[in-house]
Amino acid sequence: MNAADVDKIVSGAVKKALAEKNSVTPHGGITLRAAEALIKRVFEAAKAMGLSVFAAVADNGANPVAVARMDGAILASYDIALNKAYTSAALHKSTAELSELAASGGELYGIQHTNGGRIVIFGGGEPLYRDGTVAGAIGVSGGTLAQDTELATVGKKYWEDVLCH
Repeated sequence: MNAADVDKIVSGAVKKALAEKNSVTPHGGITLRAAEALIKRVFEAAKAMGLSVFAAVADNGANPVAVARMDGAILASYDIALNKAYTSAALHKSTAELSELAASGGELYGIQHTNGGRIVIFGGGEPLYRDGTVAGAIGVSGGTLAQDTELATVGKKYWEDVLCH
């Protein structure tokens, strides 16, 4: 092994470590470690609310990074949480904001019928920004609309206050 090979290996390891430390990949997507931390924080808040939910985290390409279920969460919430994360990452909007834009007469009326029906137009999905760019999104399902929205906001706040620093 020559010096150039060693430099490549060390450089790659340093980039990987920095990406994990900063919670984003070199391409700006969310790391698995950060996604798991987000889900853990949301589950703690859900437990305190007496809820069992699904939480999903998508990267900046709207691809799933992690999805998890609390004991007792209803199965239908899996797809809903995953699609809330997809929607927020793909459209760079919270699903609560999208509900207003997609209302009858709104500028995005009917958008929920696009993308193979994956677009969710009710609360519980939040985009996650890093340095002004969408790094991914979180989606939560299993409670009421207000509870899902609150839990997604808990995840977003944890991302902003803890994981991005």
